[in-house]
Amino acid sequence: MSGDLLSGELRLAGRLDARFFALLEALDATGSINKAARTAGLSYKGAWLLLESACNLANEPLLETVTGGAGGGGTRLTLAARGLLGAWRTLQDEHREFLRAQEARLSQLPALSGLLRRMSMKTSARNQFAGTVKAVELGPVSATVTIALKSGDDITATMTSAAAQRLKLKKGKEALALIKASAVVLVTDFAGWQLSARNQLAGTVSRIERGAVSSLVILTLPGGAVISASVTNEGVEALDLKVGAQATAVFKAYSVMVAAQP
Repeated sequence: MSGDLLSGELRLAGRLDARFFALLEALDATGSINKAARTAGLSYKGAWLLLESACNLANEPLLETVTGGAGGGGTRLTLAARGLLGAWRTLQDEHREFLRAQEARLSQLPALSGLLRRMSMKTSARNQFAGTVKAVELGPVSATVTIALKSGDDITATMTSAAAQRLKLKKGKEALALIKASAVVLVTDFAGWQLSARNQLAGTVSRIERGAVSSLVILTLPGGAVISASVTNEGVEALDLKVGAQATAVFKAYSVMVAAQP
């Protein structure tokens, strides 16, 4: 169970979780372990393993087999199992209310709740930077948004004007800048050339995670923030990248995605 800021998994006896009780509910409704397993998203074998494990630890039967009759027999919950299921439903409701109450308390702490909201976003973009909007330049079609990071660096993003208006971006508003590692190019020597890319963050190589084909190179910026770049292994060798080496992370403004709370 989860909300915007808090999440928590309820377990009974350290092992009876939502998956187990979903199986019990499905079994109570269908009277068939095979059907209950499908309903709960489990294999038949997996369902039996869960049930057998719980039954072995209980001091009284949780299941009983019904043979013959109009329904053709099946499996049903005992009174003990129904009591366990009822306790789970009650505790689940109370657990949900507890999380809501704690979220309400967090909302009274703007700094902490703001930090948690920034950290709660789930995305495949490796690089995520929190900052505040420094400037917004709206054009007829496109907009340029500059986000000031707490490290002192700026990140510039290009988007449609409609997107900037939809996000209600304005100076001083909190925002996240997201950049995929594959969109970041590393430069170790400009040799007197200048690049058109708006974003150029100089830092020090602090870690290299080498893979079969490519490596993830992590740069630590002067303010302490880190940025990751996906570089082919040949590129790592050609640039002579190693921990402690100086490099600049370069990425275009249109490679930056911006997220903001409404």
